[in-house]
Amino acid sequence: MTNIKHIFFDLDHTLWDFEKNSSETLSELFDEFGLADKIDNKEKFLATYQSVNGIYWKKYRNGKIDKDTVRFGRFRDTLDRFNVKDPDVIGRQIGDEYVRRGPHKTNLFPHTHETLSYLKEKYPLHIITNGFKEVQFIKLSGSNLSQYFDIILCSEEVGKQKPHRLVFEKALEMAKVDPFDALMIGDNYEADILGAKKVGMQTIFFDPKNEGKHKHSKVINSLLELKSLL
Repeated sequence: MTNIKHIFFDLDHTLWDFEKNSSETLSELFDEFGLADKIDNKEKFLATYQSVNGIYWKKYRNGKIDKDTVRFGRFRDTLDRFNVKDPDVIGRQIGDEYVRRGPHKTNLFPHTHETLSYLKEKYPLHIITNGFKEVQFIKLSGSNLSQYFDIILCSEEVGKQKPHRLVFEKALEMAKVDPFDALMIGDNYEADILGAKKVGMQTIFFDPKNEGKHKHSKVINSLLELKSLL
């Protein structure tokens, strides 16, 4: 990597382990809402939710649905797939509790603090996230991550979602850095990598599950690799 002056990170699925934190929260709510009486397989319920949630977030990134639809629709649709009665009512109740409780989970990807501590000594660090503003700051504070970042930009403040170029342009403007001197690190190839490349930023694709190489970006499977690259 050359001429790097500022580094921008995604948050969910890159630093904050969304899948693990989400599964812990949903497992608790599954028990508390007595869903075992209606759904005989908790693991299948959790897997179904993750799949449905991914679909909703893709629609949200593409501007096809709004925030409220994401927040509750993902739970309604998951419950509906298991033929749970009153999925709208129960889905909204679970959705409210999930958003209240989930952001307080603190599971991070391995070596997050070690890597950020190392990078903070060398570069200004920032966050660009599509996550909801009211919960992203809770995640950062609860996980003791706020200390590393100068700028935290939630894309809803721009009125667009990554990969829209306006999100990245706003972040670069706030940091007062040219795109070719900035690096974006994230787990979503479309939202983080292709979006950043549209405005001329350098990129590193975080692929912790080692799902495949991408010829248009440097790829890492562990955050610890950043110490040898930067």
